[in-house]
Amino acid sequence: MSVLRQPDVLGRTRRQHVLGATAALSAGAVEAVSVGVWFVLAVGSRTATTALIGVVVLVGGALLRARVVAAVVGSRRLRRGPRWLGLSLVATAGWICWLLLAETVGSPVGPIVATALLGAVLSAQFALEQAACRSRSADPDRLAAVVPGLLLAIGAGLLLWSAQVPDWAIDSPPLPLGVATVVVRIEPLQLGLLGFGVLAICAHQRRFQRLLEA
Repeated sequence: MSVLRQPDVLGRTRRQHVLGATAALSAGAVEAVSVGVWFVLAVGSRTATTALIGVVVLVGGALLRARVVAAVVGSRRLRRGPRWLGLSLVATAGWICWLLLAETVGSPVGPIVATALLGAVLSAQFALEQAACRSRSADPDRLAAVVPGLLLAIGAGLLLWSAQVPDWAIDSPPLPLGVATVVVRIEPLQLGLLGFGVLAICAHQRRFQRLLEA
């Protein structure tokens, strides 16, 4: 009987890995776009309009990411009711406080302290979200949410670095494109956004692997 069941087990495991990778890519992309757009608006033109737009984008991204998590793990408790809204607002407040603290304290202490606190807030938010996705709150791995939170915090540190380094750029040689010539320019903020996106996908890959295995 165990021999007959083995192909089905392997198939289920393979589908689980594919589902986890797809979900991580989706959630990581949502996280990268929403936080990235908010960060660019926050460090750019400081007006009430851009601040409001940035917060709306950040909240919307957090809500959409929570919905992705709920859909993948099949959690009706997270999909319905105010729980997913509250968890999304916790993440949004963490990002806003992170940037305010980093700018208020100033370099070099401010970014370090703010990033460390952001990692703690995101880890706690992920742990609460993980508990909300289950019918039982018991989890043998109490530190399962710490690594994803730290990965996102490191990505946040890259964003701060990219916004604070002196201006520089890498220009490619002129590339002929029909009758025009194109020059590709790489700036620190672009590298920071790319690094954050990669770490966001890795963080959510770790989360979904743990959620789908539990």
